[in-house]
Amino acid sequence: MSLESEKRDPQTYAIIGATMEVQSVLGHGFLEAVYQDALERELLSRRIPFFREHSIPVLYKGLPLSTPYRADFVCYDAIIVELKAAKKLTQIDDAQMLHYLHATGFERGLLFNFATPQLEFKRFINSLR
Repeated sequence: MSLESEKRDPQTYAIIGATMEVQSVLGHGFLEAVYQDALERELLSRRIPFFREHSIPVLYKGLPLSTPYRADFVCYDAIIVELKAAKKLTQIDDAQMLHYLHATGFERGLLFNFATPQLEFKRFINSLR
């Protein structure tokens, strides 16, 4: 991430930095839940506001459905953060994140994969908003 990226979106930059620290300390090979616990501690230590396993209403034609979506994390009340521990991220993971953003009305999303030797991540923008 460049300094320019940090200036444009300091919130996602801060979250990416926290996940990079988790990957640096733990490495790859743990279950997703281990990375969730570690990221929770890292977000707390960096004073990044978040909710874990946050329930977000899914809207259908502007009305909430009875089954909400549960995000791994919602940071800054504005960014969906999803963690994976898979061999690699797939188009299905990308499509899921785009659907989450569209259905919840959130504008930004971050998808992380901790199962690879180097942290894999993608940033998503909800352009349908």
